[in-house]
Amino acid sequence: MTGSAEDAGPAGPTEREDRPAREEPVWQGLPEAMLRLRRLLLVLWLVPVTAATGLLLGLLAGPGWALFALIPGFFLVWGWPMLGRNWRSWRYAERADDLLIQRGVMWREETVVPYGRMQLVEVESGPLQRKFGLASLQLHTAAAATDATIPGLDPAEAERLRDRLTELGEARSAGL
Repeated sequence: MTGSAEDAGPAGPTEREDRPAREEPVWQGLPEAMLRLRRLLLVLWLVPVTAATGLLLGLLAGPGWALFALIPGFFLVWGWPMLGRNWRSWRYAERADDLLIQRGVMWREETVVPYGRMQLVEVESGPLQRKFGLASLQLHTAAAATDATIPGLDPAEAERLRDRLTELGEARSAGL
């Protein structure tokens, strides 16, 4: 018996060659203005709380009790880098049939929203978001559990994404 290459394995392509090659999604992150906005909100909430706690406890209970003001101060110092980590964890990618949204530092969460399941795509922008040049994209589907949000997008990108997702959603749902 000769050991030719044809005798070595089954005829035809291997299992790996049968599967179509899937392109890796092109991920988009959030603008840095979103990180600045969240850090500003952190400071705007925790600095007054820290000052008020220290002042009130110092006046009413004594200077030793004023040290409890370090607790909200700790959350300010701890929250600053945590907001950066959270901001870097948010990303989204448009694929041929669906939209991927990833977020989370310790617990990674990935949401896949098929274009054909989208019912409503909204762009929202509150006063602080507008001040920082940001908008949020809210996706609504038939199942409430798969509703998804992409916060802190550039308004032009949010509108472009809304228009594209609406167009793709209408085209995919028409084929159902």
